[in-house]
Amino acid sequence: MPMRNQTILSRRLQELCEEKGMSYYILAYRSAVPITTIMNIVNCVTKNPGVFTVIKLCGGLGITAREFFDADYFCDVEEEAGEGE
Repeated sequence: MPMRNQTILSRRLQELCEEKGMSYYILAYRSAVPITTIMNIVNCVTKNPGVFTVIKLCGGLGITAREFFDADYFCDVEEEAGEGE
């Protein structure tokens, strides 16, 4: 069973923060994304954060959007998104 999109984003954000040794509060400061927005993504409350939010988070993490989405579990997202068409 594929992971839901919000779970994938949450998992990736958590992984990257752990890899960088960065708290969500530091990420909020560095990315200028409110901590409540970050926590809503991590807790899977936000179903579809905007692309500019993700880009700002990438900036705070010091990575590119390509690096953010460079994880195996993003491969199924495109297939899942196309199922409703």
